[in-house]
Amino acid sequence: MSIKRAAIILAAGKGKRMKSDLAKVLHPINGRPMIRVLLDELSQLKFEKTVLVIGHQGEEIKKELSDSGVEFVWQREQLGTGHAVQMASEMLSDFDGTTLVALGDVPFLSAATLENLFEMHQQSKSAATCLSADFEDPTGYGRIVRIKDTDQIEAIVEHKEASPEILEIKEINSGTFCFDNQELFKWLKEVKSDNAQGEYYLTDVIKLMHDNGLKVSVVKAKNRDEVCGINSIEQLEELEQKFRNRA
Repeated sequence: MSIKRAAIILAAGKGKRMKSDLAKVLHPINGRPMIRVLLDELSQLKFEKTVLVIGHQGEEIKKELSDSGVEFVWQREQLGTGHAVQMASEMLSDFDGTTLVALGDVPFLSAATLENLFEMHQQSKSAATCLSADFEDPTGYGRIVRIKDTDQIEAIVEHKEASPEILEIKEINSGTFCFDNQELFKWLKEVKSDNAQGEYYLTDVIKLMHDNGLKVSVVKAKNRDEVCGINSIEQLEELEQKFRNRA
């Protein structure tokens, strides 16, 4: 039985470290805005609805993507990834299926990797499935805390919240997830902002689901380059070269 799919792409951030006023997702990769690169890859999968969460330079992003068929929703205040996803709740309130959450500044994701994520999510009958990778230097990334010797997660701990023991973990959260849509928005309402950043973390939904008896799984990306986020011009240039090599 085929399960309906929706997508929420987070693209509201300013990207201060890019040292440019241009919205991060509009920075070009080999001549094309990175958000278009990602959406073109997603177009190979069938989504009932794709919602783009916009903020900084949102009107410019809307203009750039006016022919793309995506729907837009605003995140006027930057209050974290959980808050960003919550902005799409009204648009997806009646949707019954699997919702992909992805980051607009992680454009090297392939359709094959995402299809595998969807398949593993469906086969495992999980409420949520996270795409992860092993990084030699995982600084800055949330860490995956697995249930020992399984492909299930009990929590994702953000770097700033992590104990020295958890900081030893090399497996990171890519920010790419599949969720049972109804469960996602049910538990998102329970997320609090009592953390080091004062933000609503999407990753807190994972612990809430686990603590309430729901199954949460993890799938490791075969190519860790696919989950690298872009936070600087140097990283953008590195990724451009990887795209040229892949082509």
